[in-house]
Amino acid sequence: MVYNALMQKSWMNRPYYSIGDYYRNRFGERVYKISVNVADTCPNRLGLKGMQTCTFCDVWGSAAYTDIRELTLEEQIQNVEDKLLALTEYNKFFVYFQSYTNTFSSVKKLEAMYETALLHPRVIGIVVGTRPDCLSPALLEVWRKLAQKTYLSIELGIQSFYNDFLLFEKRGHTAEQSLKAIYDLAQIPNLDIGLHFIFGHPQETKDHAIKQAKFLAELPVHSVKLHNLHVLKNTKLEKFYNLGLFKPVELNQYAEMVGAFLQYLPERIAVHRLCALASRWEELIAPEWTKHKKLMFQSMIDYMHSKKIYHGELSPESESIPHTQTLNLPQEFQEKIMDHGPFDEVLNQMPREELISLKHPSRHDANA
Repeated sequence: MVYNALMQKSWMNRPYYSIGDYYRNRFGERVYKISVNVADTCPNRLGLKGMQTCTFCDVWGSAAYTDIRELTLEEQIQNVEDKLLALTEYNKFFVYFQSYTNTFSSVKKLEAMYETALLHPRVIGIVVGTRPDCLSPALLEVWRKLAQKTYLSIELGIQSFYNDFLLFEKRGHTAEQSLKAIYDLAQIPNLDIGLHFIFGHPQETKDHAIKQAKFLAELPVHSVKLHNLHVLKNTKLEKFYNLGLFKPVELNQYAEMVGAFLQYLPERIAVHRLCALASRWEELIAPEWTKHKKLMFQSMIDYMHSKKIYHGELSPESESIPHTQTLNLPQEFQEKIMDHGPFDEVLNQMPREELISLKHPSRHDANA
């Protein structure tokens, strides 16, 4: 297969298979994800089992739209749906339970929220963002039933298959737990599995990205979402940055890492996004380029076009999801990569309350 072949793939002149392409192929038209905020915490922020707030996480967690937190679920959905119907061609929607850990609640409450979301006539599915260590048997059974009647995708914030990088992030879970969660979800018919990855850890190279892409070829995964590790205010990462212990990856370096990852990523695995976007500019410390969505996206595309590389070109040709289980994490993902000493020294000097949870600002403060 040659580079020009991507023009024949209906990838809209992009050198990768996007989640938009996947949705169009499956549903016959574009589908928009309506992000809602219903979860307000996660195990890390409560300090469960000795956990700490993730190194990169600020007060808002993964919440994309903090201004809608006080609206009910129905109001959040209707608010976005009305705007999209007036301004765009979208007619079908997924409801995306995005912020924090959206399975860190009672199963009955979660089930009720899913049913509420599906009452909207244009909502054709549910997308849930969560952690790999927050999947109970009861919740898996709820998802099993839900996947029988609607589209369902579970996005796991595994962040990395390298345990050393997870330790740096203070994620509180291991790559082994991520692998188990993937196979637990794979037992549910008709369910899509998405994985979130972070690139740009200390000592991380494109070779680390390549090895993870190769491993994904062995897993029953449908999509990936990529993020660059960036520094926000009031985070542990900010302390590391101010002390010169952490330097964010440059845009050209990140583009090279993403390009290498996509080359080895199987074509069947769709890509949600290529990099993170710092939507709250006032909270971004570094790198500055993380606030410019078009710049980031176009830089990734330009890099891949200039190098004539595209999604899946170095991955074994396979359109089907593997059925065999790779239950043992490869040894390479368990190796020590970085020196945690300087970072641990900083954390050891922080008060317990800082290590665990940061209180949300009020709505007034957040909009000030």
